[in-house]
Amino acid sequence: MSLVQVLLDELTALAGEAASTLGQADTFEALENLRVAYLGRKGRLAQIMAKLPGLTAEEKREAGQAANAVKDELTAKYTLRLEALKREEDRAWLSGFDPALPGRTPALGSLHPLTLVTEEISRAFMGMGFDVVTGPEIETDFYNFEALNFPPEHPARDMQDTLYIADNILLRTHTSPLQVRTLLSRKPPVAAIAPGKVYRRDSDLTHSPMFHQIEGFLVDKGVTMADLRGTLTFFVHRIFGPDTRVRFRPSFFPFTEPSAEVDISCVLCEGTGKAGIEPCRVCKGTGWVEILGCGMIDPNVLTAVEIDPEIHSGFAFGMGVERVAMLKYGIGDLRLFFENDIRFLGQFA
Repeated sequence: MSLVQVLLDELTALAGEAASTLGQADTFEALENLRVAYLGRKGRLAQIMAKLPGLTAEEKREAGQAANAVKDELTAKYTLRLEALKREEDRAWLSGFDPALPGRTPALGSLHPLTLVTEEISRAFMGMGFDVVTGPEIETDFYNFEALNFPPEHPARDMQDTLYIADNILLRTHTSPLQVRTLLSRKPPVAAIAPGKVYRRDSDLTHSPMFHQIEGFLVDKGVTMADLRGTLTFFVHRIFGPDTRVRFRPSFFPFTEPSAEVDISCVLCEGTGKAGIEPCRVCKGTGWVEILGCGMIDPNVLTAVEIDPEIHSGFAFGMGVERVAMLKYGIGDLRLFFENDIRFLGQFA
């Protein structure tokens, strides 16, 4: 018997054997083992094909065609058995499925804690008649510094604090420029708050190069420090509860005179200064934490926005939203607000 006939007989026998065994494979693993045994690089078919170099050109053509036909046949049978096993697996899974069982409730997203606090602060002031204004985050030196009574040598203008884009163009360091823009476009009486992002060269546990601030101001005839105290005391009680104590400490800001910083009784130790037997970590044992800065609008600022300080007066205040949120929710690391850890954000759903 010639070599080519031997190879053809082997191919015929292989096709018959594989057709039977592939159809009997009852697991994915068994089927894969058979595929490797018959069609793998070192499988039965490959071993037969390795004998082709001993044939003549005509015999090679005849044996090669037969081998390809067997390969196609075995591949088709393998695919059919694989699909059958997948259907059997699906039926087995469905047989154990109870459609009466309750479904899985999809996880719902929530507003970011900074958004929640911003909206709560805004509602508090809107309830007192304040409008909400917005404006550009890229500002000129005039709106960010000059019109707010910052002298040319003020350290806040330094490159170490301010992110400059050009000589007189910068990323706003506070939302106070919106006070200038609003008072230039509206005539008193004006009461507004300006929430938004601000930028400074700072980054640690309690500071971020980008953070959120809310500026507020009111200008009218006869506005006094008493109006400022009453407005901010109402705000504190609205956000932190009616039992929260408030105090005003003298301070200095270029755009207000007189100026003050507002403290509230510590939200962690309730103003006692102690957490157990240790000093409170939030207020450092003082019983007070700073919440915002404020004051009566400096006459120079009113003059810069074309309002006569002899006729009108006003107050202004500014607070960091992150600061309020950290106190309200007891958060110790500012960076949690910006890392987008779903475990942290999910607590505010």
